[in-house]
Amino acid sequence: MRQRSLLSGAAMLLLAGCAGVPHGDPQLARVAPASLGLAAETPAISANWWSAFGDPQLDRLIETGLADNPSLQGALARVRVADAQLGAARAQLDPQVTGIGTVQESHLGDHFIGEGGWSTIGLVTGSLSWNLDLFGRLHASVDRARGNAAAADLDAAGARLMLASSIAQAYVGLAQAEQQIRVANDFAATRQQALGFVQTRIRDQLASQFDLRTAQTLLAEAQQSQVRALRQRDLLVHALAALVGRGADFYPQVTAPTLALNAAPPVPQLLPADLLGRRPDLLAAQARIDASVANRRVARAAFYPNIDISAFAGIASMGLSHLVSAGSAMGGGGPAITLPIFDGGKLRAQYRGATADLDRAIADYNDAVLAAVRDSADAITNVRSADADLATQEKVVAGLRDTVRLNGVRTRTGLGTQLDAIESGFRLLEAEQQLVGLQADTLSRRIQLITALGGGFAPAPVTTAAAPASDKRS
Repeated sequence: MRQRSLLSGAAMLLLAGCAGVPHGDPQLARVAPASLGLAAETPAISANWWSAFGDPQLDRLIETGLADNPSLQGALARVRVADAQLGAARAQLDPQVTGIGTVQESHLGDHFIGEGGWSTIGLVTGSLSWNLDLFGRLHASVDRARGNAAAADLDAAGARLMLASSIAQAYVGLAQAEQQIRVANDFAATRQQALGFVQTRIRDQLASQFDLRTAQTLLAEAQQSQVRALRQRDLLVHALAALVGRGADFYPQVTAPTLALNAAPPVPQLLPADLLGRRPDLLAAQARIDASVANRRVARAAFYPNIDISAFAGIASMGLSHLVSAGSAMGGGGPAITLPIFDGGKLRAQYRGATADLDRAIADYNDAVLAAVRDSADAITNVRSADADLATQEKVVAGLRDTVRLNGVRTRTGLGTQLDAIESGFRLLEAEQQLVGLQADTLSRRIQLITALGGGFAPAPVTTAAAPASDKRS
């Protein structure tokens, strides 16, 4: 009869604990991929996509950067922190056993035991506690920690992608600077030749001091281009060293790139069907939604009773001489039920906050998806535009090369002047300088597109956390 009364009381407590659960659903939903206009194709991008540029030094720089860059190390440290938090959440599901041993000098009152006074109390106990988690609060905490750990890991993948992209972009800039140095040197040599020609004409009284000053000024401008190209190369070497996590000692190890600016690798021309599943930042946003779903389940479970099983066993005595005797043994155990009765609305506020946090995570994801689609579409447009611009400039350079060749023929046959040949050479060098810039731009635009598409990131299958049946009824 007594056991039946206890069970009835426990049932009433459970029902009382369930009575105050609030109701309310998130107000936002994830954007549907079908509404984004993605193509049906799924392009394959190599995990080491930078190797398509065919420069072993670039491969080495990116590998070094992915191993030693401090910002990437910080992202990996955050992954370890999230993994540790996941381990701590999982540990709450297991029984907890603790041991305590104490020796205390205690003063007991005259009316407590015996004659009172100071006594030595020895206590050695072992205790066991196990939360049964009947309503899933601890399991939801594990799911929340798992989502946060997945997001941290995907953030690290995104950091690796951005680092590889930054190194590749800087390296293309270095290749461009080296080519610009070559063009600037040719430009300065041509200007020096023109100055010599003007000086000869002055001696023959065929030119004026104005012509001389003009030629000297043009030579100075060409020499200034040399200085600027050299400065740009040095700055890019410094940037590459910083990106790979090295200092000034690394500068001499960066040699002239063998990367061919005029050999752009092919890239996708349409938005891929798997865009949302190949970008680490979008997958990280999905993982944060999963963590927010689990956090809402944690907040909901807080309204339900918490049932623990606890037990203890040990020895205790007044005075240490009897501590290990048979009469000092003690022990006990049983279930414990705790439940909220009145909390001033704190649990409801926490649940509303968890629901709002889920809406925020969904909004962040939707915003990231739309930005990713726009970035990818812009990158594809920029690749097409850069290719078209480069093709036009190649025609300009080809035409000027023919002009220079024909002016050389005219000069040798007496139909043209040396000044005409030099002037056409100036125009050709300027066009070649623009060509180098456009060639580098086509490579840069491809790197931007590869980055916008998630690079060669190959994610593990992502499973969206689903709310339990109890949560779906809210």
